[in-house]
Amino acid sequence: MRKNRSSTPCIGICSTTFGDDVCKGCKRFSHEITSWGKFSNDERAFVNRRLEQFKSTLLEEKFTIIDGNLFESKMNEFSINYNGSLEPITWIFDLLRASVSKDLNLDDFGIEIKPEFSNLSLVEIRKLINDEMLQLSEAHYSKFFNRAT
Repeated sequence: MRKNRSSTPCIGICSTTFGDDVCKGCKRFSHEITSWGKFSNDERAFVNRRLEQFKSTLLEEKFTIIDGNLFESKMNEFSINYNGSLEPITWIFDLLRASVSKDLNLDDFGIEIKPEFSNLSLVEIRKLINDEMLQLSEAHYSKFFNRAT
């Protein structure tokens, strides 16, 4: 299913209910999650653009999309939710999340792992990206919202 730029990035694993300022699932801030229903489409798009920039930065250093048409076709064929209004490189994040319990051949999707990361398994890369994404989000939150520190 293709989402749009104002779609929620929620993946149904919210750690803000346990007191986290940054959700370990979607990487939004607690105030963004609680106010999401009141946000305008522009406000939602703003949040999604920030997350897109973080994802792009992390994914572009690890992957290359060899065939964008094949990638989009396979995402649709396997009914993997992705935000079609965002850059295709960010769809890799959704692909990795959706393939947690599946064997995944990236060649089938028109994607390759860059040589610097080819020694890692997809499980290790997925964990690395998730950890780095959380670090970026927490640093952003700390810089712009957590004035107490």
